[in-house]
Amino acid sequence: MNAPQQPPATADLDDAAIPYLPRGVRLQDDRVRGIRVLQAPERAMQLDAVGDAILSELDGETGLGALIDRLAQKYDAPRDQIAEDVRGFLNGLIDRRMVFVRGRE
Repeated sequence: MNAPQQPPATADLDDAAIPYLPRGVRLQDDRVRGIRVLQAPERAMQLDAVGDAILSELDGETGLGALIDRLAQKYDAPRDQIAEDVRGFLNGLIDRRMVFVRGRE
């Protein structure tokens, strides 16, 4: 018998949430491979252009709603689509403890 599936955690990330990179986690250029990497103690994640664009906007002060608005305007994309992508991406990193959100650490 299958266990009931949990609803996605995206509902927890409202527009007032403030995502940030915790101490020890940083964006870095891998010049040898020509890629952007999110590094944390004893692990690293290669980023595509979308992940890099999202994480490059994190400043630890800007709310998620403003971040989504900025990305939607910058890339001339529908806000709803950007919001879904950003929340899904950040939730994956929150689960891996590579992104924190004020009040949830």
